[in-house]
Amino acid sequence: MPPGYIYRLETGPRMISRFGVFTSFQVNVDANGQNILGDAANEPSISVDPTDANKIAIGWRQFNTISSNFRQSGYGYTTDAGMTWHFPGVLQNNVFRSDPVTNSDETGNFFYLSLLVDTFCGDIWHSTNGGQTWTEQSPDGGAHSGDKEWFTLDRTPGSMGHGFQYQFWTGFFACDFGEFSRSTDGGATWQSPIDIPNSPVWGTLDVASNGNLFIGGGDEGSDFWCVRSSNAQNPNVTPTFDQVTTVNMGGSTVFGGAINPDGLSGQMFLAVDRSGGPTNNNVYMVSSVSPSGGGTDVMFARSTDGGATFSAPQRINDDPVNPNKWHWFGTLSVAPNGRIDSVWLDTRNAANNTDSQLFYSWSTDGGVTWAPNVAVSQSFNPFEGYPQQNKIGDYITIVSDNTGGDVAYSATFNFNPGTGQHEEDVYFVRVSPSSGATPTPTPTPTATPTATGTPTASPTATPRPTPTPRSAPTPQPRPTPPPRP
Repeated sequence: MPPGYIYRLETGPRMISRFGVFTSFQVNVDANGQNILGDAANEPSISVDPTDANKIAIGWRQFNTISSNFRQSGYGYTTDAGMTWHFPGVLQNNVFRSDPVTNSDETGNFFYLSLLVDTFCGDIWHSTNGGQTWTEQSPDGGAHSGDKEWFTLDRTPGSMGHGFQYQFWTGFFACDFGEFSRSTDGGATWQSPIDIPNSPVWGTLDVASNGNLFIGGGDEGSDFWCVRSSNAQNPNVTPTFDQVTTVNMGGSTVFGGAINPDGLSGQMFLAVDRSGGPTNNNVYMVSSVSPSGGGTDVMFARSTDGGATFSAPQRINDDPVNPNKWHWFGTLSVAPNGRIDSVWLDTRNAANNTDSQLFYSWSTDGGVTWAPNVAVSQSFNPFEGYPQQNKIGDYITIVSDNTGGDVAYSATFNFNPGTGQHEEDVYFVRVSPSSGATPTPTPTPTATPTATGTPTASPTATPRPTPTPRSAPTPQPRPTPPPRP
């Protein structure tokens, strides 16, 4: 669809949604901090400055109107640890983009990987001021890439591959070919793509403290793999993959499930422990999978031997086993002290089995045991606010520090009286083991939009350097599976 142009006369107060001791702050607000009526935002990816936890950036798919499927790469930043958010605009105005992924290095530089939907080519953007402004590192499409792309970087000072960026995508819809690429110069240039053994899809990747690269993904069904490259850190060689381990996740990936009709119920998330302690270089994998063809559970597996073998799958959600319940969008991160945090959306408390809440659990022993699950948010209807696309994205994300985790997720707390539905918006919430047991819900009145006398336009991006033109590659013929960006 073409860009959706809107002349807005109404805004509403931003949503601050409280649930016991937890507070979720709306991220996608206008220049005055108000909710933008009529838009939608999902697939949030969060980055936190490890040198200053007050500085956080989130990227997301920004739909300026729910009447169009056209989306752009939105971004927001905070300088007060998530209580106040600023939404300057999008990376490029009126450019069809999707699948946002953000990340940061150990000094607080932020990076944003964005997919150009027309060509399935990606590019990297860089921010040195906490996500307030972004500069394109590679030319438009210069990072190769493909559908459901993800990237990570080597944060270990002194490592041979320090600062290298590694990217992995699903090869069905690719810019040119392959599933993997590497940048040794901060995302400015990328090597010619190469294939990954077994062609895994819908996964993520991370780097161990010894520089080994690990990729986790599956086959759209019940097969999952952890793939290792020991030499991706060597700039003088073309990376190869020297270890492929089959991982039992206790179920199958669900695409097009009842809870998220046009999207995934969960992808594979892989994270490596770099704590330097007893669990250093453990490899963890988590995914929301269906054990029986019905709903999904958040399942976890760990490796203590560099990805050579993995534990039996372990169920993180601790409610009574019910094959019809949805525990979806499961994700995880590892704190510098080795604690593992996991969050997901959950229908356990919903009589209709669709209204969802954000839930949280953590492990301090390398995933051997998990804390009792904690409900973090109010309940919301995930089916409302669809922007001509019957899903609320494909993932949520979390970044952990030694005391807790910063979460970016989408929910529908804002009610729009003009449409009679709640809207898809991006929210930030802080979770922590010190928050205690599951809190008692504290009702928060739904914000009521109020008319203003001044039209509120869609946010306008800060002007950026004009990228170097790049000829568009010719996509290779591929099968046409159902998932799209």
